[in-house]
Amino acid sequence: MAFSSVFRRVNVKELISNASVYASAAESSGAMSLVFRRWATKKTAGSTKNGRDSNPKYLGVKKFGGEKVEPGNIIVRQRGTRFHPGNYVGMGKDHTLFCLKEGHVRFERNKLTGRKWVHVDPVAGHVLHPVYASGSTTVADLDAQL
Repeated sequence: MAFSSVFRRVNVKELISNASVYASAAESSGAMSLVFRRWATKKTAGSTKNGRDSNPKYLGVKKFGGEKVEPGNIIVRQRGTRFHPGNYVGMGKDHTLFCLKEGHVRFERNKLTGRKWVHVDPVAGHVLHPVYASGSTTVADLDAQL
């Protein structure tokens, strides 16, 4: 059986004029049922790689030079050590600097290295630990004091 008996040559013009744009497969007549559909007039919306944002971290200096601070007050929130802890200043695991004793904040910069230090000057003045109070204390003297 030859293909010419099953398929006949058709013109593109003939196909377009015979088939309706909105025709369904049941409505079209003829040996070959060709269904034409309307194509989209708008391009589909593609995916985008933008559209995300992280929450703000509120970094920076919280207590400035000369301000009064109490133990536990956060002085600087930072990533890394832009500011280094000085006297009576502690550093958290995320490099946050906080106050250890009541006093006033003082910022210092080393002229040679450019390293910035944050100190707290205590209100009551500098109080030495009992171990360092006198140069000639022994362990027995310390036990007697406690």
